[in-house]
Amino acid sequence: MSPNKSPAAVNTEILTMTIAPTESAIPTQVFRLRTPLLSQGRSHTILASSKAATGAMNVAIKCYAEGGENEFHAHAKEDHTFIVLQGRARFYQPDQAARELGRNEGILIPAGALYKFEVSSDEPLVLLRVGNVWQPVAGEAAAGNSGRQDTDGAEFGSQAKANKGAKGVPIPGTFYE
Repeated sequence: MSPNKSPAAVNTEILTMTIAPTESAIPTQVFRLRTPLLSQGRSHTILASSKAATGAMNVAIKCYAEGGENEFHAHAKEDHTFIVLQGRARFYQPDQAARELGRNEGILIPAGALYKFEVSSDEPLVLLRVGNVWQPVAGEAAAGNSGRQDTDGAEFGSQAKANKGAKGVPIPGTFYE
């Protein structure tokens, strides 16, 4: 504080400061939480994604009729969270008790943490997934930039045979929304 200014004068200066708006080269994206419900398999749809010098983010909706992400894996370069929108999911981490999550409950998984999960309800599991790396939206080239790895640190794609992935089969006319 300047020796010639009272505390009230300093506070007034702080309150009257403004920050000039900056133009963003990244467009605002609007999305809807809607996905077909599945009778078998799984789906993963990127709803929005951005990248800039300040960071990146992706938002996806996922649906699982059964199974889950069945083998332990980690995302070396991506913190991400799952929020249960419908159904129940059981999350596992090595040397920890399983955590069962239901509607409006979530889990944040830091980069490098091993985990897997499975559907634990009779209805399809629908998850909102948010991560801190850029991922392509529909129609763009795939990006393997989350550093998805198996327990030995080897690359482990989401569609890897070991992950027991199966393409989703929609239930005609049914959606989560």
